[in-house]
Amino acid sequence: MTLITSAPTAPPASAVPHGPAVLVLEDGTRFEGRAYGATGQTLGEVVFSTGMTGYQETLTDPSYAGQIVLMTTPHVGNTGANDTDMESRKIWVAGFIVRDPARRVSNFRAERSLDEDLVADEVVGISGVDTRAITRHIRSAGAMRAGVFSGTEYELGAEAQLTLVREQAGMAGMNLSAEVTTEERYEVPAAEGTERLGSIAVLDLGIKRATVKYLSEHGFDVVVLPAHTTLAEMRELAPDSLFFSNGPGDPAASDAQVELLREMLRDGVPYFGICFGNQLLGRALGFETYKLPFGHRGINQPVLDKKTGRVEITAQNHGFAVDLPIEGVHESPVGLGRVQVSHYSLNDQVVEGLECLDIAAFSVQYHPEAAAGPHDAFYLFERFSQLVKNRAAAAGVEEN
Repeated sequence: MTLITSAPTAPPASAVPHGPAVLVLEDGTRFEGRAYGATGQTLGEVVFSTGMTGYQETLTDPSYAGQIVLMTTPHVGNTGANDTDMESRKIWVAGFIVRDPARRVSNFRAERSLDEDLVADEVVGISGVDTRAITRHIRSAGAMRAGVFSGTEYELGAEAQLTLVREQAGMAGMNLSAEVTTEERYEVPAAEGTERLGSIAVLDLGIKRATVKYLSEHGFDVVVLPAHTTLAEMRELAPDSLFFSNGPGDPAASDAQVELLREMLRDGVPYFGICFGNQLLGRALGFETYKLPFGHRGINQPVLDKKTGRVEITAQNHGFAVDLPIEGVHESPVGLGRVQVSHYSLNDQVVEGLECLDIAAFSVQYHPEAAAGPHDAFYLFERFSQLVKNRAAAAGVEEN
């Protein structure tokens, strides 16, 4: 059944004139509202984020590239926007859906309104829609292709808009790392006063600034590399450890990065991966990944650490997962030893972490850098630091 909500009559959220807009889903469902941010047309996969705070970190997370993000919290934009909370160089979402955008900014840290940032980065959005109804629809039907139309694009008509939505490519099979990665290598030295643990090569698949900061603060000389870095280039760099970041797209479309990781694991380089890096570790070990019905997004996702029995509230953004039973020890099909699931989701038992038992490697599906989000998983940076120390100590003993 087609759901339609009427356009609001309340004043717009900024001084910029905002006319009518419509959200169109690929199953034909339409939601009428008001334009928010830039006007025009945008296409992407519609998903929802359950975070009540941290909208600026969400918008600037490269993992959201290609997605039209709906905020389930009704009031968005109250604290404005600032440069400090930017997690990357720009807003990456394909579109933005909110119910009630703030009419004015009310925070001492604000340097501008959220609406101004959306316009500056040409992000087409929609407001005044029933975000609860849209969320419930996606939870039933699954994440799907969608489009937001405003301005002259609003006048295209329902049939033409739906055709545009259905003709776009889906997220499955899409490789987006090249769009969000750094163009050039850059380095961040270990923070002063820390115990230096050597160099860590970070493959930027859509990394957030907070991750680089925390690796530096844990004693690593961070070398951030483009996603297209080759195995030969990585071996020439000869890092002491390796990190794969979060990022957008389908892990099954990242064969080059999977092969790079597999060979570095065979070289014995300690590895830590988060989010997309968790999925790529699964594939490098020889396991498959699959697309979730609507994914996990937001800063309140409960995860169980099987080793400690502790429940962590985590920040997540992923639409794919590793296909592996959460119980038992599994043998890597490509000869990288024994593997077990270290963490899993308490909502749907999806794999949330992998631990290798015969090589120095582990990963989690969520974002321990907590930008934005809870700090429950911050200990993982220390766990990796200890893994690198133990590996170095063992190597020293063998040499002697």
